[in-house]
Amino acid sequence: MSRKGAIDASAGIPGLIPGSMGTSSYVVTGKGSRVALNSSPHGAGREYGRNAARKRFSRAQLDAAMEGIEWRRTSAFLDEIPAAYKPVEQVMADAADLVEVRHILRQIVNVKGD
Repeated sequence: MSRKGAIDASAGIPGLIPGSMGTSSYVVTGKGSRVALNSSPHGAGREYGRNAARKRFSRAQLDAAMEGIEWRRTSAFLDEIPAAYKPVEQVMADAADLVEVRHILRQIVNVKGD
């Protein structure tokens, strides 16, 4: 596992680990792993860069991925399609030794500027 960014996951410290604009986010409490320098991933992280995502995915795929979530329907967000990110469930499974999941927040609305 590797990551570019991190949150403070010192023992007892609350945090938030977001998924993509179409996936769940996690309210967590740090476990204080010294091996991980008291840190954990700060989000799902990208699987595809912005340019690669724009080339790989279609507006129809974005619409389908955002089904049931209120969002401003525009192709400007194609590079933010959930499939451009690592599966947040896997990120959280990998972080099980670093944080305790307190709540899972289901995405119902997404607000972004373009």
